[in-house]
Amino acid sequence: MRFLKDPDEEISTALNTAQSYVYAGRFNEALELLSEVLASNADNIDALYMRAVCQRYAKQADAARSTLSRLQSLVPEFGRAHQEEGHLLRELGQPALALAAYQLACQANPALEASWRAQASLLSDEGRLQESAHAKAQADRLAALPNELVAATNLIHEGKLLKAEQVCKSFLRRDKHNIEGMRLLADIASRFGVLDDAELLISTAHRLAPKNIQVHLDHIQILRKRQKYAAALEQAKALYDSDPANPVFQSQYAIENMQSNRFDRALELFDEVLKKLPNDPATLTSRGHALKTYGRQDEAIDSYRMACKVKPDHGDAYYALANLKTYEFSTDELSAMELQEARSDLSYHNRIHLCFGLGKAYEDKHAFEKSFGYYSRGNELKRVQSRYDSAQMTDELRMQSEVCSAKLFTDRQGSGHAAADPIFIVGLPRAGSTLLEQILASHSQIDGTLELPNILALSHRLRAGQKIHSKTGYPSILFDLSDEQLESFGSAYLSETRIHRESAPFFIDKMPNNFRHIGLIQLILPNAKIIDARRNPMACCFSGFKQLFAEGQEFTYGLQEVGTYYRDYVELMDHWANVLPGKVLRIQYEDVVADLEKQARRLLDYLELPFEKSCIDFHKTKRSVRTASSEQVRQPIFKGGLDQWRNYEPWLNPLAQALGPELLDR
Repeated sequence: MRFLKDPDEEISTALNTAQSYVYAGRFNEALELLSEVLASNADNIDALYMRAVCQRYAKQADAARSTLSRLQSLVPEFGRAHQEEGHLLRELGQPALALAAYQLACQANPALEASWRAQASLLSDEGRLQESAHAKAQADRLAALPNELVAATNLIHEGKLLKAEQVCKSFLRRDKHNIEGMRLLADIASRFGVLDDAELLISTAHRLAPKNIQVHLDHIQILRKRQKYAAALEQAKALYDSDPANPVFQSQYAIENMQSNRFDRALELFDEVLKKLPNDPATLTSRGHALKTYGRQDEAIDSYRMACKVKPDHGDAYYALANLKTYEFSTDELSAMELQEARSDLSYHNRIHLCFGLGKAYEDKHAFEKSFGYYSRGNELKRVQSRYDSAQMTDELRMQSEVCSAKLFTDRQGSGHAAADPIFIVGLPRAGSTLLEQILASHSQIDGTLELPNILALSHRLRAGQKIHSKTGYPSILFDLSDEQLESFGSAYLSETRIHRESAPFFIDKMPNNFRHIGLIQLILPNAKIIDARRNPMACCFSGFKQLFAEGQEFTYGLQEVGTYYRDYVELMDHWANVLPGKVLRIQYEDVVADLEKQARRLLDYLELPFEKSCIDFHKTKRSVRTASSEQVRQPIFKGGLDQWRNYEPWLNPLAQALGPELLDR
């Protein structure tokens, strides 16, 4: 096939024709056309999926297996590929393997009615009647939904969020109060990071359908993502009060108590769940997280290890142990992790967590080549999931430099809210920002808080769906905002973040990505202090590459990507230094390690606060810490980690090239 005009349009036409052949049972003709498409684009997901279907119908089992293997290597979480594998295995008389494939399909995409029905049948054959009834109920629920909403759900779980949004919006124009439609559109907004829209949608749906449990749970989740912990706790309590014996409601209420630093109550609730569901791995893992954040590390380890024992493929618990940074796996645990990671039927989620856990485990054993192999595999799997575009991020950061000129700040001098309460710590993750926060939060006049999303949320609202190059969107819109608007934004920030503070006059916002928006911060909060947490580029970038983040920070899942991001970050910070001289204090992590007291005094001088010895005894400060460095900042300064990246130097050439010689020589 020769694509002469618009290749994408011609491929789309060919795929539609092939699909019509499939519906007509003309499988060989469909296969011929699909072969032509794949000759032009060997990685076309839709063509590979249709080819596997046709090969199964044409009784070409080995060819179908090969196509599915190729498809799953390209998109490991493609639910329909696992479903098709289930159909093939079932036809080949392998019901146990088919059931595992259908289960993976529904984990990747819970909107696959055929997979739920197949599970119900196979589980019934095995006498697992309760599980069979659950699978049938899921299938029946999907069958009762409008076709458009099932299609939107499929699109969401295949990562096609723009198409899903279009389908949902079109449906809601005809049925504007459809609860499931509103819930799905809120989910899409949340996945895009437009959390204020997501909250508005889900709160409206909850008001219209207060007894809809899924909507209630989604509402709690959105409130938590917006870090509205008091509101999330209130909603979780209402759900719990409606049926205090329900383990799902108990668990949800426990999680929200944990987020609100009510650890004793959270642990009581987790224990209640475990009385009803002994050795439930998810509850054991959540309980471990609460104990870890509370500073009770030994008990957290016991809880994580029990989760691994009762569910040997539970990657979350293995990675939680690795993420303590201070835990060393035994030889038996290492063997168990490798055995699970080698399974062909392991879920994508668990495989990612096990790969990062194995990377850390082999690092501790100084088997650095094997360690890098697992870190690299985990990153590759995460990168497949990600929508991150390195070139787009470069454009976005450079647009900040182009728009936020010295003239902008001169013209708007005197605008914004006058409060000096906020202390922003910015930079890259794994650059030492948690250490700086712990030092400062040990001062009597400073509250430590969290990585607060408020500045990022404001930038999303100002962008209002516009592309970064738009002359009317953010950051260009900063020129058009009135003094009243800027003061209002600053006031709103202070009001929204009040819930995270205690009684100190100053507080820390440790969201690292706020470095992108220093111009916005200066305009709305001109008296805020800003600290740039800087670390050796190779050490910082590789430390990020080794870290599996709960969400966000997608630039870290590739050596070239993280190196490019670091370079762009330095360029933007240089710009802020030029247009806002003296505004930002740079603190080098290596300098803190070399002379803690000198750098602590330098920080406090910048903040115009008196020195307090508690700042250099930071590891004695009792407070919850939620980042990956939580256990490290509960110990005195450790110098041995400065050059750990050199153990991996033979494999870090892509990172060094992305950073460039100028940064490496700085």
